[in-house]
Amino acid sequence: MALTPGEVLGALRRTPDVEAPDLVAVDATDRLLLDLAAELVPRCGPGEVAVVDDSYGALALGLVARHGLTGVRVGQDLLVGERALAANAERVGLAGSSRSLPLGPELAAGARVVLVKAPKGLDALREIAEVVAGAAAPDVTVLMGGRVKHMTHAMNDVLGASFGEVQATLARQKSRVLVARGPKPRPSSFPRRQEHPDLGLTVCAHGAAFAGTRIDIGTRALLRALPEMAPGARTAVDLGCGTGVLAALLARDRPELRILAVDQSAAAVASAAATAAANGVADRVEVRRDDAAATVPDRSVDLVVCNPPFHVGAAVVTTAADRLFAAAARLLRPGGELWTVYNSALRYRPALNRVVGPTRVAHRDPKFTVTVSRRR
Repeated sequence: MALTPGEVLGALRRTPDVEAPDLVAVDATDRLLLDLAAELVPRCGPGEVAVVDDSYGALALGLVARHGLTGVRVGQDLLVGERALAANAERVGLAGSSRSLPLGPELAAGARVVLVKAPKGLDALREIAEVVAGAAAPDVTVLMGGRVKHMTHAMNDVLGASFGEVQATLARQKSRVLVARGPKPRPSSFPRRQEHPDLGLTVCAHGAAFAGTRIDIGTRALLRALPEMAPGARTAVDLGCGTGVLAALLARDRPELRILAVDQSAAAVASAAATAAANGVADRVEVRRDDAAATVPDRSVDLVVCNPPFHVGAAVVTTAADRLFAAAARLLRPGGELWTVYNSALRYRPALNRVVGPTRVAHRDPKFTVTVSRRR
């Protein structure tokens, strides 16, 4: 017997993403978007509904369960989101009801209704808006929802650059939706580029890439340690590579290294590939979308560099970093080195000692700590 729409939403899980008591698979924004879409979806034909940044499948599977849709196209930046959607679809008996695509024209082509979970940054929203306005049907309605505390008037302005009409709904359960219509197609402004003369580096970034074309101060702290890292190493992994700054500079300064840059973010992977190409090291930097380097063989790497996240959504948790430390331990050959940087307040050293091996502090200041761990 088929599950009801309510039962479908109740059965969804975050797995394989981080699970924690204050982290959920379906939130009030998902439910508000689904309720507002209910007035629009009945006029759509097969393949005319798209979803962007569906966290764990609540939007796509909710639409299918409520309206019997087929061919729902879904673009998710995070690989764990894609995998959670696939696992949830199997769990609720809706496998094959949606199709995952990268953020690009194919995702939005001819769409008449597009549901969007509000991204963290304005550049991420800008790239989504440009893609949808350039490819969707002329009568498309875009519903972009988020938590009220995270939504700003600047989001209206960003959407207004790509759509002629932008309106806000009333809030419900601390969530709100912006409704955009009247697409104004224009050339994409991504990836963006920025020169960093102090490093002799060009950084390229798509909208959802962490820090954009800037170089965050944690990465800069780790960059200062590059000359000390694993003398004699032949293989390296930039674990959670972001825009590929560490990978590009390692490749430039250590020509003997073969480097794999991995990240679960599609925007990060595209950005890192563009950064490697812009700096003339694409022949020695392989870029791969992967969750915690799961496709890399055990004990195959001499050096791992990592600037791990310490936020999951709005929550400060250590689980995401713990997964990356465990991945580094698996990847490294005995005697190989993990170099990592983290907020000094987090005190990761005991975990690194336990999971990877003997760990010493290479550099420390009030904001950031850089450590090196030697694989047992």
